[in-house]
Amino acid sequence: MTEDEVLENARFVRDHLLPSGWDTVVVDIAWYDPTARAHGYNEDAPVVLDAYGRQLPAQNRFPSAEGNTGFTAMANAIHAMGLRLGIHVMRGIPRKAVEQNLPVEGTAWTASQIANQGDTCSWNPDNFGLDHGHPGAQAYYDGQVAQFARWGVDFLKVDDMQAPYHDDEITAYATAIARSGRTMALSLSPGTNLPTTHLEHLRANANMWRISDDLWDRWDDVHAQFARLARWAPLQRAGGWADADMLPLGRIGLRAERGEPRDSRLTPAEQQTLLTLWVMGRSPLMMGGDLPSTDKATIERLANPALSRAPRHGNGQPRDHSGAQKSGEW
Repeated sequence: MTEDEVLENARFVRDHLLPSGWDTVVVDIAWYDPTARAHGYNEDAPVVLDAYGRQLPAQNRFPSAEGNTGFTAMANAIHAMGLRLGIHVMRGIPRKAVEQNLPVEGTAWTASQIANQGDTCSWNPDNFGLDHGHPGAQAYYDGQVAQFARWGVDFLKVDDMQAPYHDDEITAYATAIARSGRTMALSLSPGTNLPTTHLEHLRANANMWRISDDLWDRWDDVHAQFARLARWAPLQRAGGWADADMLPLGRIGLRAERGEPRDSRLTPAEQQTLLTLWVMGRSPLMMGGDLPSTDKATIERLANPALSRAPRHGNGQPRDHSGAQKSGEW
C-alpha cells in the first residue's frame, strides 16, 4: 500500500460511506518496509527505524513521512476528511533494532537488553518479543505508542498477540496507550482458536479482538464463522467486541499475502450472508478491499445504514440452528 492509495481510499470513504458510519482507514502490515511485496514477508527486511528502534514509514511509499515526521501529514489529511487513521504493527521490537543495539528512549537500556530473542512470530520475521520481566520493555512500548500518538494515530492493530495468547504483551500495549494521552482503539489478532476464557482480560485491555485466522473469499471460511460468532455474540458489549475479521468483498488481493488481484469470489448471496452474519454477531465491520475499484453493487451493500446501527442496537443473542450441512442458519 502507498500513501496515494491510502488517501484515495479515504476520499472514497468520505464521499460514499462516511454517512453510513464507516469512519476509519487502516494502513495494514509492513508500512515500514521499503521492499514490501505480495505473497509473503521479506527475511532480513531493511525496515525503517528511528534512533530508538521505532518503526517509521518507508518514504518510497509514504513520501509525506520525509524528515522522520511519520504519518503526521497523512493523519492530518485523513482527519480533515472527518475520518480516523489506523495502523498495523507486530508485537515486540524489530530485530534490526536488536542487531544495532539501539537505545530505548529516555532510559539507560538498549534493545538487546529488553528483547526476548527466543520469542518470535511463526509467520513474520520482523520482530522479537519483549522480556516483560525487564522494565525497559514497557518503556519501549510507551515510547512507540507515544510516537504514534504524536502522529495522530487513532486505531492500533497489534498482530501476533493471541496465538498463543500473550497476556503480558496485551497489558503492556494497553498501558502504553493509556499513558500516551491520546484516545486510541486497540485491536488484537489473530484469533486462532481463541477461547472465551480470556474474555475479562480482553475487555480490560482491548477494544476488539479477532476470533479466527485470516478470512478470505471462500465459503468454507465464511461458514466456519457461524459457530465462532454463535459462541461470542452473547458476550458482545460496547467497548469490547469479538471481531470476525475483515470483509473480503469487492476488489481484493492487491499485493496481498495470498492470491492475485481479483473481484471477490463469493457469490452475491454469499456476500449478503456474510454481512448478515457479521451484523447478527455484532462483529466490527472492516472492508478489506480497494474501494475505488470495487463494483457498485458491493458499495451499495456497504452503504446500507442498517450495518452501522445493528452493532449498537442488537442484543447479541442469536439462536444457533446450524446443522451438519454447510448451510449455517440463525
